[in-house]
Amino acid sequence: MSIGNSPEDERPFRDESQEARPSVGRALQQARIAAGLTVDDVSTATRVRIAIVHAIEADDFAPCGGAVYARGHIRTLARAVRVDPEPLIAQFDAEHGGRPAPTPAAPLFEAERIRPERRGPNWTAAMVAAIVVVIGFVGFTAVKGGDDSGDSKSQVAEGAAPTTGKSASPTPKKEKPAEPSDGPSDSAIAAAPQDKVTVQVSAADGRSWISAKDHNGRMLFDGLLKKGQSKTFQDSSKVNLILGDAGAIELYVNGKKIENNFRPGAVERLTYTKGDPVAG
Repeated sequence: MSIGNSPEDERPFRDESQEARPSVGRALQQARIAAGLTVDDVSTATRVRIAIVHAIEADDFAPCGGAVYARGHIRTLARAVRVDPEPLIAQFDAEHGGRPAPTPAAPLFEAERIRPERRGPNWTAAMVAAIVVVIGFVGFTAVKGGDDSGDSKSQVAEGAAPTTGKSASPTPKKEKPAEPSDGPSDSAIAAAPQDKVTVQVSAADGRSWISAKDHNGRMLFDGLLKKGQSKTFQDSSKVNLILGDAGAIELYVNGKKIENNFRPGAVERLTYTKGDPVAG
């Protein structure tokens, strides 16, 4: 029979909170999967290369090129998968030596502190200008007085003739042309040509990341559409869409509003062609 603590009792207590919390890369990977996005989708939305996305999700931050760039990539990826980036950045700082020190501001150039030499007013030029103005005013007054006296004498001799002509009609004011709006109106969408497919995407209930491609796979738009903004895409045969938050989007295809039951936060991949809009 042994006396004292057994080896199991001498082991340190485990921090269950640390074990329960996933790593930064694992947390980003779980959030991406929960959002229904692939690595290609995240890379396209954030412009972060696919290899770097894979490396970060594996907690390998060496390809980022330093702690400053790694923190920026973490923030960008977290926003793309709709999670708060601040706890992940704080966890990264705690595991990699703390937050990097800010870069000191560069000193001012010596040339910026040189003041231009102040010069006094040029009184000679001012006096010459004043004399020219006085002479011109006197000459104008003399000529004007002679013309007025001659006109008055002729009017007394001949008598003033009554004016019989019609008064000049006032010139109508021209109306200002209407300023062009930033985006196409509903009437413009309704008048879209029948030989093309026209798709208008509006972020009516919130912001959403969207991606649009034509029938050749060429990228028409890839980015974040803020609440109240809209984009219109047109192609000769087909428009392919990816909606990051389909519940916040309203669609008008070939002049017709698309009635949908998209859930908030749902990722939808849609394809529209010419004629009566039917999502592919």
